[in-house]
Amino acid sequence: MSLECTKWEMAVCEVTVIHSWSSPCSLSTSLMYSFAQRDDVEVLDEPLYANFLRVSGLHKPYRDQLLSKMESDGNKVVKDIISRPGSKKYRFCKHMSKQKVLGLTEDLMKNGKHFILIRNPLDILSSFDNDALPTFSELGFVELVCIYSELYELGKPPVVIDAAELQQDPEDTLRGLCNDLEIPYQPAMLKWEAGPKSIDGLWAPWRYKTVHKSTGFKQERKDLQPFPFSLYALLEQSLPLYNLLRRHVKKKRSLLSPPLPLPDLPVPANEKLLAWVGDEIVTRESAKVSVFDSVVQGGDSVWEGLRVYNGKIFKLEGHLDRMFDSAKALAFENVPTRDEIKEAIFQTLVRNGMFDNSHIRLSLTRGKKVTSGMSPAFNLYGCTLIVLAEWKPPVYDNTHGIVLVTASTRRNSPNTLDSKIHHNNLLNNILAKIEGNNAKADDAIMLDKDGYLSETNATNIFIVKKGRVLTPHADYCLPGITRATVMNLVVEQQLILEERRISLSEVHTADEIWTTGTMGELSPVSECCRWNKPNT
Repeated sequence: MSLECTKWEMAVCEVTVIHSWSSPCSLSTSLMYSFAQRDDVEVLDEPLYANFLRVSGLHKPYRDQLLSKMESDGNKVVKDIISRPGSKKYRFCKHMSKQKVLGLTEDLMKNGKHFILIRNPLDILSSFDNDALPTFSELGFVELVCIYSELYELGKPPVVIDAAELQQDPEDTLRGLCNDLEIPYQPAMLKWEAGPKSIDGLWAPWRYKTVHKSTGFKQERKDLQPFPFSLYALLEQSLPLYNLLRRHVKKKRSLLSPPLPLPDLPVPANEKLLAWVGDEIVTRESAKVSVFDSVVQGGDSVWEGLRVYNGKIFKLEGHLDRMFDSAKALAFENVPTRDEIKEAIFQTLVRNGMFDNSHIRLSLTRGKKVTSGMSPAFNLYGCTLIVLAEWKPPVYDNTHGIVLVTASTRRNSPNTLDSKIHHNNLLNNILAKIEGNNAKADDAIMLDKDGYLSETNATNIFIVKKGRVLTPHADYCLPGITRATVMNLVVEQQLILEERRISLSEVHTADEIWTTGTMGELSPVSECCRWNKPNT
């Protein structure tokens, strides 16, 4: 027996139930009207509402009337109303997330198709009247996250759409939703008649006055209204949950430009990692600093790169010495103690299970400011510590060697910015790296103001000439930890080490060249180009 049925046949058959879950004031009623325009759909407006009022005891002006006219046993609603046979192929059920209360049968989530409609709480909260302000629980964001998680665990991760997408491009968003729900799109979904509808719940006179004026999703642009800051605490609670759900929206529109496709990570295992930010461990997507932080305001931060080998961090004490020296040179105040930084590092590594073949980007910013501006006098919160641990093999080909090109960008002079301060303001190095990228080289050699060898954009450099190991003075270059280790090894092996000015000609006529750095380790140089060829 075919399950296909049409309104002309009026046959009673099993229907596919489509469940819509949302917070209040999220265009959910508009979306219900949209589905009601289809010729293959019947709609139910919040069929679980009476059960919710009975269980919660919540007072509404229409409570008694609703409880007398609607079934208030949630499980009967699921069995006898939501899942009953029907005359149309699909049944659209609009639900508020808070109406999914304890005690409902598992069949509600196991059966049918589900999607989640979200809206930015900035817009939700701004739409409430001052005499009917919501509570955090009434917004239902916690329940929306729980609904997503429950469906995900059932192997049915729900589609998530954003109300902003519906308003900006209704047709594209509805086509995408229908495609995800595996139902055909119908153009009739874009328009409906203004005014009350027979499908409205009996609460419509209290809640649907605005939507009854609409005839579609697109609305004329209105001037933005100031956010009601009396609801700021609600916004702080709700916005992270909205953003958590928004990550699952397939198409995200941006005010500035179309979103880029998600890139592949160099090491896929780093998709799920934990980082230390401030005084806590957070997930990758939550690893952010304040827009008032000094590293954002002016690159005002110091950092170290650490490598982990067989459960130990290479030269940890030396790196911490340099970090504290850099912080002191920049007059940082309220700096975490050495033991506090070590504890943050070890906790991060242990939580990630990273005991080998991993790299740590350890940053210490001057901290958050009380207002935007350059002056360190605005930094009254103390420093911000960041421990970013990743699975990261050496970044260079240390077997076959790397290719270097000489950049036109010169290394900073100590007259302007001392290279012994290991700071985050790396624009000087980045400009040289851009030249290296344009030349299809691994890195770029940087010269000092007099044209002598300094370092690469990312590493220290050594050359061998007639049995002598040469490396530049650490005047323009960073006195690297790995550099110092190699210099000590050269001396221990009773080889001749010269720390002096090195001309570019000596580089190109060297018998051997290698670079050193914590991230790249020791990298042989297989080719050294004289200049960066311009793009053609």
